[in-house]
Amino acid sequence: MPIQLKIGAVLRKRYKIKRIIGQGGKGCIYLAEDLRLTGRLCAVKEVEHDPTFSPDILKEAREQFHREATVLARLDHPNLPKVSDFFSIKGCDYLVMDYVPGDDLRTLMLKASKQGKFLPEADVLAWASQLADALTYLHSQDQPILHRDIKPSNLKLTPSGLLKLVDFGLVKLLAPGEVTITILQGQGTALYTPLEQYGGDSGHTDARSDIYAFGATLYHLLTNQIPINVRDRFLDPESLIPPRQINPNLSPRTDRAILWAMQLHPADRPQDVQSFLHALFDDTAPITQPYRTKRSQKVMQPLETALAAVTGGLTLISLILTLIRSL
Repeated sequence: MPIQLKIGAVLRKRYKIKRIIGQGGKGCIYLAEDLRLTGRLCAVKEVEHDPTFSPDILKEAREQFHREATVLARLDHPNLPKVSDFFSIKGCDYLVMDYVPGDDLRTLMLKASKQGKFLPEADVLAWASQLADALTYLHSQDQPILHRDIKPSNLKLTPSGLLKLVDFGLVKLLAPGEVTITILQGQGTALYTPLEQYGGDSGHTDARSDIYAFGATLYHLLTNQIPINVRDRFLDPESLIPPRQINPNLSPRTDRAILWAMQLHPADRPQDVQSFLHALFDDTAPITQPYRTKRSQKVMQPLETALAAVTGGLTLISLILTLIRSL
């Protein structure tokens, strides 16, 4: 766990730390005051590299961070926070972004849930339209960009009603020939992560990975229930409860679209964000791979085979440990 910066610390003689607004295993996100631009608040994301890295690997990781941060700094979209600066200090890299005021969608959902209510479908779909605009922009770059950690807490609603997709911690740039480079190692948040993303950086993820997380996020927002993770769904394909069974007020159209986006295999999902958006808003939109509660007996190679091996190995280890404890 990185050592937290002290309140009042100043980075690069410019960014004065006010408080922590987020925290993870590889660093914190701080609210900071920009001393050069009076009155401007910004979010400073800290990334600490593995201390076991050799000097050569650390140098390569840092160069990669700077290359990709440069790409992020060129992005300009109303539903994305603007990346304005990046730098390194000792063992940490820092990414400076616009500070986005307002509540995140997870907070809004929890407020509704405590009142025994669901978020209005019309509101959630309006937010979905804004998120789709941001993802379409990212995916359509000359070097397509995947977010890889879409979830309710990474979606903030400003006082003016503008949705912002925040936290570029797991952003992946898709290079030609499906070679991938990743700003930060990581798999995303398990509850919203598709099956293929557990393969790490082996090149299996594409726009459909973000679409799965998009669908899982809408599922959570509209049902107040956390979606079952893909590892459990792999073991029991019928364990995902359709959202309309939890929230009967949902339209059949929204129910079908979400289940389509949350298919285990990428080939069964919408192939791009616009196809998913069309399914969310148009009753006549074709769903080319309709939701199936039972998959065929054919194993989805190579991802499902790998996951089955891991699951079996973990089960065996658990049994061995149980036997050892009983001796």
